[in-house]
Amino acid sequence: MRTKSRNSHLDVSPARAAAFDILLRVERESSYASELLHSRTYGRLTTADHSLATELVMGVLRWRALLDSQIAESSTQPLAKLDIEILTALRLAVYQLRWLSRIPARAAINESVELVKRARKRSAASFVNAVLRKLAVGISPVDASPKPLISEASVEALAASSAHPLWLVERWTRAYGLDSAFRICQHNQSVPVTTIRLRSPEAEAQLRAEGIELAPGAFLASARRVQHGDIARTAAFQAGLCVIQDEASQLVAALVGHGARILDCCAAPGGKTLAIADGNPDAEVAAVDLHPHRARLLRRLLRAHDPASEAGTRKIRVVAADAQNLPFAARFDRVLADVPCSGTGTLARNPEIKWRLTPEDLADLHVRQVAILRSALAHVVAGGRLIYSTCSLEREENEDVIEHSLERDSSFRVLNCQAELERLQWEKKLIWSDLSSLTRGPYLRTLPGVHPSDGFFAAILEKI
Repeated sequence: MRTKSRNSHLDVSPARAAAFDILLRVERESSYASELLHSRTYGRLTTADHSLATELVMGVLRWRALLDSQIAESSTQPLAKLDIEILTALRLAVYQLRWLSRIPARAAINESVELVKRARKRSAASFVNAVLRKLAVGISPVDASPKPLISEASVEALAASSAHPLWLVERWTRAYGLDSAFRICQHNQSVPVTTIRLRSPEAEAQLRAEGIELAPGAFLASARRVQHGDIARTAAFQAGLCVIQDEASQLVAALVGHGARILDCCAAPGGKTLAIADGNPDAEVAAVDLHPHRARLLRRLLRAHDPASEAGTRKIRVVAADAQNLPFAARFDRVLADVPCSGTGTLARNPEIKWRLTPEDLADLHVRQVAILRSALAHVVAGGRLIYSTCSLEREENEDVIEHSLERDSSFRVLNCQAELERLQWEKKLIWSDLSSLTRGPYLRTLPGVHPSDGFFAAILEKI
């Protein structure tokens, strides 16, 4: 169903209307696009409309800087002076004109003009129309390419051509080298593969019977990469026989190992909690999250994917509490501190992060992460282990947090992750052969593009 624009004879397609509204919420409310796209509000879209809305939202967010530079060349007004509704409509149209060859230029232009009117910016309609028609001159469908060339001639060229903030690319180049920075940026600008973790021996056969095409995982024997099909709509997924989870995230959960009492102190949305519980079916698992509403969602996820815990045969307790002040008297054999972080290892899935993050944010995050880690360390039994992890590529959130937290605490030692990876390999859980590529010093480190996963960091600390 198409939506009528206010005071207009033209329609706006549901996909473009949804994309426009989501992009505005991302800008105004600092919402996450992936969460909005999977919310109930947009679950009513047809499969085709939802697919196009996703393409438009993620495409605009991934390539925003490049889109803006192209708009600026044809605009008579500085972009900084444009209302966000006008700029968003322009970005949507330019992405369709330059990236999506299957969409007629007329449709992209006309509907973006209608979106401006729909947003009660009718006085800007002629301006938007003029800018877009100027940009469309000389473009034929074959000119549009969904994969612009990314240059690694220099750090500046890489940042500009891959639509990344220069300061981030400079950091990654210093930390990992220009070639790895190029591969990170290239990965961030691509659509990430959906990866699942199989929780049941019969899950794979059931998914294939429902039309899902799967390929083996890269890291773990229990992982599969979705080649074709919508996992979320399958009965196997809804019955909890599999979960959607990036392979690096699965690997971090596997590093936790085995224990009788296990604490996940920053648990939501719950993928790692569930993986830990699956690997420790007889353990008592405590899952903590700061926000009560996220704790409620976590309980709901565990009930949906883990009926045994609801029946009382498994002991998974969800607690709403601040990880900087954990409400437990007892101590745990294993603790996972998967702390809130910048998320720079997940920009392919969350491209809006790169436009929000500032260098100052990293210092603030570091302080919070150190506080959480020190709190969590106090709840580890002698001989027990804590796994610290982030989905960040930044040293301030990773190595620096470990060093800062342990500088006055000699009761813990850092273990080499290589040994744990070898254990997982011996148990035939880890199928990745080049273990040295997964470590940086004693730590686990995956890099997007270098590895077929999000970027994760993990450290294993043992109580002496």
